[in-house]
Amino acid sequence: MLAAYNWTFGSVLWAMLVFFFWFIFIWMFIAVFADIFRRNDIHGWAKAGWIILIVIVPLIGILIYMIARPKMTAQDKEMMDSYQETQRRASGYSAADEIAKAQELKASGAITDEEYEAMKKRALT
Repeated sequence: MLAAYNWTFGSVLWAMLVFFFWFIFIWMFIAVFADIFRRNDIHGWAKAGWIILIVIVPLIGILIYMIARPKMTAQDKEMMDSYQETQRRASGYSAADEIAKAQELKASGAITDEEYEAMKKRALT
């Protein structure tokens, strides 16, 4: 026969807190594991070393990885640029409109030819 557990407010709060921290810990483990495999600047044995570290000593390994990893790689910049371009297109951004605005500014004398070319280049990239 199972004994009924008497839940109090404190025990429910404690159970929720424990569940939250386990959830966050598992989420961090999966995120770091995926980041290790996603990155192109970490190769072969270095990836294996990081995986072994986060599997054997998970919390310490995850913290060390988060401190030691490079903040921004070319791959991260490429992903951010792609996302920003998608956002610009979704918001109705048009390179032709930007170039037309720059042409008007140039015609009115508000900007120089060099500034116009820079704005045109920025609009096209």
